[in-house]
Amino acid sequence: MKLRGLYAITDSQLLADGRLLPYVEAALKGGARLLQYRDKSSDESRRLREAESLRELCERHGAQLIINDDAELAARLGVGVHLGQTDGSISAARALLGRNALVGGTCHASLDLAAQAVQEGASYIAFGRFFNSQTKPGAPAATVELLEQASARFNLPVVAIGGVTVENAPELIGRGADLIAVIHALFAADSAAEVERRAHAFSALFQAD
Repeated sequence: MKLRGLYAITDSQLLADGRLLPYVEAALKGGARLLQYRDKSSDESRRLREAESLRELCERHGAQLIINDDAELAARLGVGVHLGQTDGSISAARALLGRNALVGGTCHASLDLAAQAVQEGASYIAFGRFFNSQTKPGAPAATVELLEQASARFNLPVVAIGGVTVENAPELIGRGADLIAVIHALFAADSAAEVERRAHAFSALFQAD
């Protein structure tokens, strides 16, 4: 599967009160190719239950599930993992999950971190933030030039994250982003129907180029 398109990331506050599954299904119907389950809580049984339900939804819609920061949970479910800079090594996750699993790495705004992730066996490299982001207000700012340099230098899919909207995403895609990772601009919505509409709008940007 070619990694290209909308990369939806869950947010436990935005998707509280029973919104997680209907909103995620709406994003998948709208064309999301990857879904990252991001839940920082310590309620392991709920996280396992939710992740299992999300895996089922992803399988039904031909997308892939990735677990944020928890290689053990990913291994248990047979899905991928995304690791930040402080979440353990990509090479250890790769060894645990096998060579076919998706293993992504956060590279902030650094080509050196990206080179390290590539060397350790990452499936994709994620840069950000590009714009003001509600999820990571203080994260280092990445530039569109960085995207161009990363695309030219590394033979891996490049993810852009951080304040991405339908309005600013075309520039990121034009400069080399294979995937755009979206949280608020997708899931901060009043209804599942609105999430699906937004997902379609993001997905359409990849058909236009």
